[in-house]
Amino acid sequence: MSRLNYSKWDALELSDDSDIEGHPNVDKKSLIRWKQRDIHEKRDARKNRIAHLHAQIACNKVLFPRIVEISNALKNPSTSSPTAYVNSLVEKLEKNPSRDCPPGNNPDKIEQTYDGMMLSLLRQVIQISKDKVKTASVPESERDEKLGKLLTTAMAEHVAQLNETIKKDQKEVDTEEKEQNKKITSDDIHEGFSNSYVAPKADPAPIPLEGGKSKKKEKAVEYEVLNPGASSSAKGKAPQVADDDDEDDEGLPTITPTIEKFAQIGLYQYEESWKFIQAHRDVYVPGAADALLIAAFRAEQEGRKKLAKQCVHQSLLIQYCEKLGSDGPRVLFRKMIDGDPRAERVFVDDVEKTYQQIAARSKVLVEEAQRGREQIQLVPEDPNMALSFNVPDGPPPENLVLEGPGSENVDIEEVRKVLQARWDVFDGFPEDLQEALKTGSLDEVNKVLGDMDVPLAEAIVESLNTVGILSFAEGGIRDETGHDDEE
Repeated sequence: MSRLNYSKWDALELSDDSDIEGHPNVDKKSLIRWKQRDIHEKRDARKNRIAHLHAQIACNKVLFPRIVEISNALKNPSTSSPTAYVNSLVEKLEKNPSRDCPPGNNPDKIEQTYDGMMLSLLRQVIQISKDKVKTASVPESERDEKLGKLLTTAMAEHVAQLNETIKKDQKEVDTEEKEQNKKITSDDIHEGFSNSYVAPKADPAPIPLEGGKSKKKEKAVEYEVLNPGASSSAKGKAPQVADDDDEDDEGLPTITPTIEKFAQIGLYQYEESWKFIQAHRDVYVPGAADALLIAAFRAEQEGRKKLAKQCVHQSLLIQYCEKLGSDGPRVLFRKMIDGDPRAERVFVDDVEKTYQQIAARSKVLVEEAQRGREQIQLVPEDPNMALSFNVPDGPPPENLVLEGPGSENVDIEEVRKVLQARWDVFDGFPEDLQEALKTGSLDEVNKVLGDMDVPLAEAIVESLNTVGILSFAEGGIRDETGHDDEE
């Protein structure tokens, strides 16, 4: 049979009236109060001392590696002049001091920053070393060398002193903390168990709709009576009846930022999806699965196929959880994470099948939208005239030579500017347009232009016309969208 351990109560500081021995002319209550005050004052002094030592150790640990670095640099034989090195450090700290400082210090006061402390130390070391050189009556030619040795020795002494100070402070902190932990005080009291009631978090709201439901249309029904004045009830209107023929218009569920993050999880990452649902309750709410399917349609139409499939995957996860009942998420993810082959095969097949349906439908919608979209197409003004494209092979050569009649009257630099402008414009076109122009086929060029937005296509055709890659008999562009339908 085990026994209870009461050893923890040995650290409880108790006082008995019999422990206090005072003067007979002083009342005992005053002595008890003085004893309590003495205990609390010593306890507070110890806490303040521990906090001060911790702050001093933290500050010295920041300064110590910087002092060691300076000391090592002075000892390094590659340092030609220790005096010049220390002076450069002082000048740097004076001109560009950092505002980093220990917690509680004022960064606007240079003496309270780390750089200010280093500057004060270096100035002190330089001044003491100079005084020693002056006192020793060193010849002028040897003063710089002597000063460098004194600086090196002084910095090495400061390294040893600071290291010893850190160790001493750490030892004192350990002693004070050990003494502090000997007794149980009011600071050690904390709440263990509580019988207070903590209300559970409310269930998150369902996914909002974009349009919302429209109000039901109501119609007034009036009755015709033979004697209107005989019945007072006939004077009022009959109760309004809802029109059952009008169906409620329902909006589409909107995707929330949390559901967007949920859709970014990769395919078949069941454990990650399960942790996300546990951390974000607003994912598993009514309407979330529909919102993800709508997001899948939009992503597929925009060409983001990977995101579309991820949306389908996450939507089906939520649907499967809903079908499995109140404990559906735990049941489903336990099977998926454990790798149940039958459950996983059914789910993967469903994801692929649903995504293919969305991809096929999205392709149809995109094609329908493109057929009704305004396009820019190149059409010759004269049906008997053929359009051609003067595609440059590259920038004009350095040695440009003009041949043919009348070439002697042409400024070769102007020709070079025109050819360079033509190449710059062509080189700035999209790659698919460049390839289409190189083929020389009008159909290929029109195909690329048809996929562009109208303002962009107009700007490109204008550039083609300006630099001479494309020439029109009368100049200008004609929009032939819907021309065949009119005929």
